[in-house]
Amino acid sequence: MAIPKQIDANKLDDYLEVMTKAVFQASVSWAMIDNKWKNFQAAFDRFDAHKVAKYTDADVERLVNDQGIFRSRAKIVATIANAKMLVQLDKEFDGFAHYLHSKKSYKELAADLKKRFKYMGDMNVYYFLFRVKEEVPDFEKWILTIEGEHPRMREMVEAAGKPKAVEK
Repeated sequence: MAIPKQIDANKLDDYLEVMTKAVFQASVSWAMIDNKWKNFQAAFDRFDAHKVAKYTDADVERLVNDQGIFRSRAKIVATIANAKMLVQLDKEFDGFAHYLHSKKSYKELAADLKKRFKYMGDMNVYYFLFRVKEEVPDFEKWILTIEGEHPRMREMVEAAGKPKAVEK
C-alpha cells in the first residue's frame, strides 16, 4: 500500500476526498480502503462536494449496496453530511481554506472540525490537516496525546519529511 501523500487542495472536492478517506479508514485497514479507492471515487462522483451534498436516501441505498466500496451506512451518511458542511463553510468563509485559517491555533481548529464534521476525531483531524498541507503540531509530541500505536500515521509523516509544526 502506498503511503498517503500530502496534496495541494485546490478545490472543495480535494478536501472532501481527503476527509472521506480519513472517515473510511477509521478503525479499518488502510490497505483495504486504499485498494478500493478508485471504486469510492466513482461511487461518490469523484468527490464533487456540491453533488455529494445533494445526495438523497436513494443515493445512500445505492452506496450501501455498492460491492466495490466499504459499505458502512454510518460512514456513507457521514460523508454526505461532511459534504454539506464543506459547502456551507466554503460559502460562509468565501473559501474553505479561509475557514481553516480563521482559527487562532491547531487546538481551536481541531476542536471546531471535530464539532462540525462526522467521524472526525483527533486522529482524523491530524490526518486531514496534514494531508492538505495545513499546519499541524510536531508529530512526535502530538502522538503522545493519542492512545495506541499508529504506525501508518508515523510512516505518512516520515515519508513527507518534517512538517512545519504549530502549537497545540
